[in-house]
Amino acid sequence: MQLARDAVEARIAGSGQVAGPIASVYWWEDELERAEEWFVFFKLPADRYADLSDFLTEHHSYDEPEIVATPIVAGEPGYLQWLSEETRVEEPLA
Repeated sequence: MQLARDAVEARIAGSGQVAGPIASVYWWEDELERAEEWFVFFKLPADRYADLSDFLTEHHSYDEPEIVATPIVAGEPGYLQWLSEETRVEEPLA
């Protein structure tokens, strides 16, 4: 929840939804691991992906957090406009 809140508060993502816990099984450092994890869905324009990836890499507790992107190929125009406006980078005042 904290990652979702912080990313939205920083206006990197328009919204963050948290689901879980989920059980994950994966290899890490030559060991088969099982962990309880949470899935966070961030909604943002594609041009903000690098900012979100950098933010999550810096703030996540994992050395290599799973950060992947799925494109929004279509959507309700009003929602997509809201998403763009809420994640707009503010220009500093001169």
